Amino acid sequence: MAAQKNTEWTLAIQGMSCASCAGRVEKGLLKTPGVDTAEVNLALETANVTGAENLTADMLVAAVKSAGYQAQVIQRDAPQSDQLDRHQDSQGGWAVALSIILSLPLLMGMVADWLGWHFHVAGWLQLVLATPVQFWLGWRFYVAGWHALKAFSGNMDLLVAIGTSAAFGLSVYLMLNTPAHTDMPHLYFETSAIVISLVLLGKWLEARAKAKTSEAIRALNALRPESASVIRDGQEIKLNIQAVRLGDVVLVRPGERIPVDGNVEQGESQVDESLITGENMPINKSIGDKVTGGAVNGEGVLYVKTTALGAESVLSRIVRLVESAQAKKAPIQRLVDKVSAVFVPVVIVVAGLTLLGWGGIGGDWQAAILNAVAVLVIACPCALGLATPTAIMVGTGVAAKHGILIKDAEALELAHAVNVVAFDKTGTLTEGRPKLMALLPAVGEDADEVLMLAASLQMGSEHPLAKAVLLAAQEKSLILQPAREVHALAGKGLQGVIQDSPLALGNSALMHDLSMDISAFAAEIAGFEAQAYSVSYLCYVGSKPQLLGVFAFGDHLKPSAKQAVNRLQQQNISTVLISGDNQGSAHSVAQQLGISQVYAQVLPEDKANIIKNLKQSGKVVAMVGDGINDAPALAEASVGVAMSSGTDVAMHAAAVTLMRGNPALVSDAIAISKRTYAKIRQNLFWAFIYNVVGIPLAALGLLNPVIAGAAMALSSFSVVSNALTLRLWHPEADQNVNPDRS
Repeated sequence: MAAQKNTEWTLAIQGMSCASCAGRVEKGLLKTPGVDTAEVNLALETANVTGAENLTADMLVAAVKSAGYQAQVIQRDAPQSDQLDRHQDSQGGWAVALSIILSLPLLMGMVADWLGWHFHVAGWLQLVLATPVQFWLGWRFYVAGWHALKAFSGNMDLLVAIGTSAAFGLSVYLMLNTPAHTDMPHLYFETSAIVISLVLLGKWLEARAKAKTSEAIRALNALRPESASVIRDGQEIKLNIQAVRLGDVVLVRPGERIPVDGNVEQGESQVDESLITGENMPINKSIGDKVTGGAVNGEGVLYVKTTALGAESVLSRIVRLVESAQAKKAPIQRLVDKVSAVFVPVVIVVAGLTLLGWGGIGGDWQAAILNAVAVLVIACPCALGLATPTAIMVGTGVAAKHGILIKDAEALELAHAVNVVAFDKTGTLTEGRPKLMALLPAVGEDADEVLMLAASLQMGSEHPLAKAVLLAAQEKSLILQPAREVHALAGKGLQGVIQDSPLALGNSALMHDLSMDISAFAAEIAGFEAQAYSVSYLCYVGSKPQLLGVFAFGDHLKPSAKQAVNRLQQQNISTVLISGDNQGSAHSVAQQLGISQVYAQVLPEDKANIIKNLKQSGKVVAMVGDGINDAPALAEASVGVAMSSGTDVAMHAAAVTLMRGNPALVSDAIAISKRTYAKIRQNLFWAFIYNVVGIPLAALGLLNPVIAGAAMALSSFSVVSNALTLRLWHPEADQNVNPDRS
């Protein structure tokens, strides 16, 4: 029986105010038949849901509504951040301003008391000013609190509604029960009105700050041109980007953004890809080179043949990856969720005990109500709920801005603890563009004939060594022969038949398997390996197997490779080289870079086993690679890091993708992870300490409700603002060495 296909949905949630709200929405979604997973992000105000194929949007929206909130499905073919700008719930600035204007006269009497003056606003005027603040501008707290009660839960809105209603009700009671012709006692309308004003102000500031956490994504979305100049039937026509088709040739003039992904058909120019890859220098582009939509063309005119559009473009995939990482929960968030689930009920119990303690034991019911109000108002589950997701949003956003794509929050959290980094060699530490440095034909064999056979066998291959052989054959204008029955031998080479001759081409491991004698070239091979050359062998595997020739390939180290290893070692992170290449070449590269631990001639499955063994020894391992043969190791590693210049398979297997072929970015990826994790811990520390200290002070009568309201209103804003300081981070790779242009 075929496995049931899962569907994915993203919902914009309206009305959430704290971590308790997010938890209730999540529970409501998980109870919906067919839902497998549901993750609610308070900072983004979204829910990511996966479930059975028969799950519908109406079912999910209904589940959110039954939990007391509003939901709208975000279309998957459009950027989430664009739609969230329209759907995110935030109290308007006008409501904040009006609430403050109505509350200021009430505050004057309190300030006068503090200064020792005897000035009071008339009771009836206080009632007139406080009533619209309490029941009009503050109505949202009653609505959200009521929904929480109906769901047998609690949230920040419920605390505010109960607390301010108690202060307002006490004031009305004192007004109605004060005998005529006697001095009016102090009323507490200012407490209810100012607390609501401060909470609204805090939510408004928080919403504005949260908008800045997704600036990196909005900057990427802004790179999407809306139109393109397309050449059809020899004529230039201006089309909406949605009307461009695969294979269309697009004209890009100097200074214009490239509207599509494609290959340069005609022209030469320099292209600025800084906002996509973090590359801070323009890159030369000429015929055959790939260009990325959203990059800025320099001074030349380019004709680009379209190879990817819309959701399949590099830019769209980058945006989706970062949005996905921002929406997922870090493991540490699960602890916060558990605390938040019991937070509001505990606060209500503490407020009740405060009321009974001051009123029942102390006999001062007026002070009892005020102190209970202070307990309710000081409690802030918002800061707890925002501490982790805001830091993750900013951290992943700033990393993407500098060419480091982090796929999920778990990778961001794990990377800070990495203490071993394992590197693949070819294409990771080296340029990945090897050249044929030497060809030694066997006795009686013609060098050009051997080269022709090797090139014919590898025709159409994307392997770097195959490209080097094909280029060498092209330079000699050799006529290649069709090969048949060609099949790859994982980690060793390939076999095939040319002109009825069965041939094998590969490394020394393949020669060993074929029992091929290569001793005649032992001295030359040793010399090649000492120069860090990769060595391949071509042999006939028919009735009388024989060696036909030896190929030596040279690949330059990337300029940033030495810096990458040095920076990791300065951070007390061990480095390991794992390569399928020969012992001599691998050890030569390791020696040049200062890597002491080397695994050479390793098959793809063995790479994964090495990573597994390192992890079992207690290490947190990052694997850095770029090829198909690295995919198992990337998946096995605690954190897989792929080069975007490599294969799609490697990038899918890895949790982190470096948009440039610069290995120095590995230490930067770990650095931004450490910085982000530090912000998460800081935020959680202050959120917990704030409540641990504030609630007892309020219960003991040492905290005025208005001061408690101000502190609560600013706590969430301060958590978001602390996360925003991550935007100041810059990778050291760009400061110390010119990035690779590969």
